[in-house]
Amino acid sequence: MMSSPVEQAEFDVADAVGQVLEFWGFKRPMGRIWALLYLSPEPLTATTLGQRLRMSAGAVSMTLAELVKWGAVRKTWRPGERADFYQPETSIWKLVTRVVRERELRLAREVVETLRGAARTLPRSGRSKHERQLLEFKRVRIETLQRLVEVGERLLGAVDAGSPVDPTLLRRVGESPVEP
Repeated sequence: MMSSPVEQAEFDVADAVGQVLEFWGFKRPMGRIWALLYLSPEPLTATTLGQRLRMSAGAVSMTLAELVKWGAVRKTWRPGERADFYQPETSIWKLVTRVVRERELRLAREVVETLRGAARTLPRSGRSKHERQLLEFKRVRIETLQRLVEVGERLLGAVDAGSPVDPTLLRRVGESPVEP
């Protein structure tokens, strides 16, 4: 039970942000801790975070280390205090673009390379007409997937650069699928 409506609201926001981060593939506690720090006008200690979010000291420590690694939280100190304090990165845009750059763009580049390799691996010709048609079908489908990921990579690059994004590029990638 929360001791005040303000604490309940903070807890609800922290849990909601935790759900969003979990949906994006991060751990829920990362969102919860970041949100609580974001809602705090002052930096908080790990102990305070653990108490307010009902998390163990170990879980808070591991989560803070991950948040620091991602640049979502930074460690600070207060003169005369022995404990470390933490404050959030408050630029949502900076956080989103860092994730796009370090996670999504990297994955897109890896997938493009894998698809290129798969296309090179396919034999250039088959023994029978059916085999040649099947190989061509697979080649076109792989190339379509490759174009899709390349467009996604360009869109993510635009997001990272803060440039306008044209999502209709995605629609045009596979408009003329080849049927078997």
